Amino acid sequence: MSLIHRSSGLLKPLAAGPASLLRRPFSSATDDDATKITVETSVPFTGHRIDPPSRTIDTTPKELMTFFVDMARMRRMEIAADSLYKSKLIRGFCHLYDGQEAVAVGMEAAITRKDCIITAYRDHCIFLGRGGTLLEAFAELMGRKAGCSKGKGGSMHFYKKDGGFYGGHGIVGAQVPLGCGLAFAQKYSKEDHVTFALYGDGAANQGQLFEALNMAALWDLPAILVCENNHYGMGTAEWRAAKSPAYYKRGDYVPGLKVDGMDVFAVKQACKFAKEHVLKNGPIILEMDTYRYHGHSMSDPGSTYRTRDEISGVRQERDPIERIRKLILSHDIASEKELKDIEKKARKEVDEAIAQAKESPMPEPSELFTNVYVKDHGVE
Repeated sequence: MSLIHRSSGLLKPLAAGPASLLRRPFSSATDDDATKITVETSVPFTGHRIDPPSRTIDTTPKELMTFFVDMARMRRMEIAADSLYKSKLIRGFCHLYDGQEAVAVGMEAAITRKDCIITAYRDHCIFLGRGGTLLEAFAELMGRKAGCSKGKGGSMHFYKKDGGFYGGHGIVGAQVPLGCGLAFAQKYSKEDHVTFALYGDGAANQGQLFEALNMAALWDLPAILVCENNHYGMGTAEWRAAKSPAYYKRGDYVPGLKVDGMDVFAVKQACKFAKEHVLKNGPIILEMDTYRYHGHSMSDPGSTYRTRDEISGVRQERDPIERIRKLILSHDIASEKELKDIEKKARKEVDEAIAQAKESPMPEPSELFTNVYVKDHGVE
């Protein structure tokens, strides 16, 4: 399939600061904010009813290392969740995000915690990006009291209100009207903040999405609709489900932008651009061209409707972590061994969080009645 090849190629280094600075150890380089590295996105942005942003982006050694650390931790968390599910320590639904980490990390790098994010059920890494902890994540996955939703939400219902994260929603497409409601509240309160409402290509044909978008456009709400297009809604390829799979154009009267969602710098640039746009002009659609390595959920082997060669091809040519690794190595910011040590540390952090989560008790039966209506009412 063409999606494997059309976005191949690494972020291209264009220019860098003094070579002596770049060859300093990471611990030194982080102290020097003047060290600039200029990169170019792997492919150009494609705009609909709008001029796209520049492909050229400035970064620093500190940011490159932060991206690597954050994505490595997310990847390890999802791989561990896979094992826990197979061990029956995670029950029910479980939708993993590995392969799509650049969307969560790039988006977070462009905004603040005052900006809101709401997403569907593939929510673990978004939660982590919003300041959630590994312990809260694993405890929630295993239905324990220490979980971010007190063990009552499970995989699909992560929340962190104090971090501007409003879930984690299991009903396909239902989070988009809620996201537009958050944007309405921001405009009503005259806040200088925006809301990102994320959904997949499988939800892109939902009627409620178009109804919410229509209202957001009528009222010029600061809403950014983000279609995480991983090319398969459950087991159905996008071209079989959508007559027009160019999701960034689907708003018609609303501007759109197609972004390489496997390129963390392209995501950051697009989200920064989108935030500036919606605060002045109203909603925009971002289509993130991304890919999930696991199946739709843990009950889906992920290999009946696509070939193993397709998956390995994306891993080899477009993997978001490998792109950052190669940039770090090409600029002598860290050695291969140092990067391996970071990945080992991520594995250790995940293992420790799982051990702590296992120690957390299950919620009391009375917890079923809390957070339903009014605090302290309804408990027998």
